[in-house]
Amino acid sequence: MASARVVWLEKGQFVGIDSTKHSVVLSTKDEENGTGMSPSDVLLVAVASCSAVDIVRILEKKRMKLTKLEIDIEGDKASEPPWPYKEIRMTYNVEGEGLTEKAVAQAIELSEEKYCSVAASLRENVEITTKFSIDGRS
Repeated sequence: MASARVVWLEKGQFVGIDSTKHSVVLSTKDEENGTGMSPSDVLLVAVASCSAVDIVRILEKKRMKLTKLEIDIEGDKASEPPWPYKEIRMTYNVEGEGLTEKAVAQAIELSEEKYCSVAASLRENVEITTKFSIDGRS
């Protein structure tokens, strides 16, 4: 069972702490409280980082030498409360030796459809699209 705790610090500032005592600072986006990430931005980071872990592991198993992985992620929210994400777009930028389009595409597909629990949790309500570049080539 996964577990975490969110502790209110002051005003619109919070700290999230997981079961292994790792933490992240969260806050509202106004000037007074802008020290942390907004909860909705944390969701984007969660999707991207979940997939990043998968991509690294999958490419390692394929014996592909990955030297860089960056995922740019952006989302569009509904215009009415509670402002849920309607669409999330992810761009994977990978670099390495011997990487092929087929291997990278397969790794992304496996992450998206089989391994990433965060994406799986959102899939019914959010359209998630992906694209990638290898060594700066789309």
